[in-house]
Amino acid sequence: MPTQEEILAELGISGQSAGSVGPCGDPNDLGNDAGVEQMWAIKAMDHAEVYFNLLCALDPKLLKLTPKDDLIYSSFREAFPDFNVEKLDEETLKSSEAKEKWRPFCMKYEKEIEDYSFATLVRIDCTDEYSEQNTILVTRIQFFCIEIARNREGHNDSIRAKFKPKPRTKKQL
Repeated sequence: MPTQEEILAELGISGQSAGSVGPCGDPNDLGNDAGVEQMWAIKAMDHAEVYFNLLCALDPKLLKLTPKDDLIYSSFREAFPDFNVEKLDEETLKSSEAKEKWRPFCMKYEKEIEDYSFATLVRIDCTDEYSEQNTILVTRIQFFCIEIARNREGHNDSIRAKFKPKPRTKKQL
């Protein structure tokens, strides 16, 4: 699990140590700091934008999201053989029963996948783009499971015909 300092560095808050997080003091006292949440949201949207542009530009079957795609895909389909990756149902990810099944599955990747538990945006309907109505928050390893399956099973194939890559713009706080 990443440390608070690593998370802050990942969010672009550099030069902060555990004892000197500026006016906030101890990072454990940050709570729901709006600035940190805003930086996380920018990073999550950047990730979503880059990934969607890749889907728009390349054959999804050729995309390799991690060095462990084969392992992730096979273990995901073994643990969740009937999981519908085409159109996500929030209950299959967020209900108490789903969490009981997902938690141990995700923990297997704690040392295998960097930022395995980092909050990541995924499209609910794989035939559409990222939007407020078509986005759900999942862990990074859940994102990999869903998107690797979508790519390998051909569910993301229509994206290149429907959408074109969008020019990226530098996000400002």
